[in-house]
Amino acid sequence: MYKRILAAVNEFTNSEVAARYASALAKSCQAKLFLAFVAEEKVDRDKLRHAESALERLFLEAEDSGVEVENIIESGGPLKKITGLVKEQDIDIVFTATRREDVKKRFFVRTISRQLMVKLSCSVAMVRVVRMGGIHPRNILVPLRGSTADIEERAYFIAKLAEGAGSSVTLFHSHKPITSFFHGELHLTPFQREAHIPKDVEEFRRHLHHYKIPHEKKTGRGGIARAITIEAAHKKNDLIVMGASERSLLKTIIKGNPMEQVLRETPCNLIIFRAGRKS
Repeated sequence: MYKRILAAVNEFTNSEVAARYASALAKSCQAKLFLAFVAEEKVDRDKLRHAESALERLFLEAEDSGVEVENIIESGGPLKKITGLVKEQDIDIVFTATRREDVKKRFFVRTISRQLMVKLSCSVAMVRVVRMGGIHPRNILVPLRGSTADIEERAYFIAKLAEGAGSSVTLFHSHKPITSFFHGELHLTPFQREAHIPKDVEEFRRHLHHYKIPHEKKTGRGGIARAITIEAAHKKNDLIVMGASERSLLKTIIKGNPMEQVLRETPCNLIIFRAGRKS
């Protein structure tokens, strides 16, 4: 499914972490990895040196792990250049990292990561880095809602990422409490939560079985965002991977949703994955 992967690299360390996730995915998919740095006009010389050093480190690491890799250095506007590279190189998925100052903005308004997520036609993995050393996850937490968009590609992405990193996967579904007119919110018991797991969760499990990825399923309760962050912190997960459909992205941009809250409060590294648009 993924044959050509691009990682956007800049002078910030978090872009290196995102690129290493891309390299792990490229290895398991036997895909070619493109490491791209776009130098904006009048870029500071120190920034340029840091970015070039990062490209060299990442190139050597990828090459040593057996990944076919190519460095690309361009000048101009990052959004325009990366969009052009996606078309020119027939890229299947782009990895991009958020910056620390981006987190202060509501859904990273006017940031490169947000614009790539919304505008690119290929798949996009937006990485929020919390732990610089967390690039070899032992367990990946995958929150699932009642209905999972693009389930086949999302399961493939997670399976191949887990394979490349040697990780297990925890599928996590949080039930909303039942509202009663007389008693207010009524929380389901563990047995009731298990009985109400959506069919998409079982479909996701079948895909992971197919790719032979060790996994388990868990349920939680209460607010979705809080349940996810508590589960990740309690189980000391190394990485959360959340899906983003076109509808959820639009909803987040307009008025915010649990995805945005998890982006801000995640106790570990987080990837927001959007599947490619079908032509």
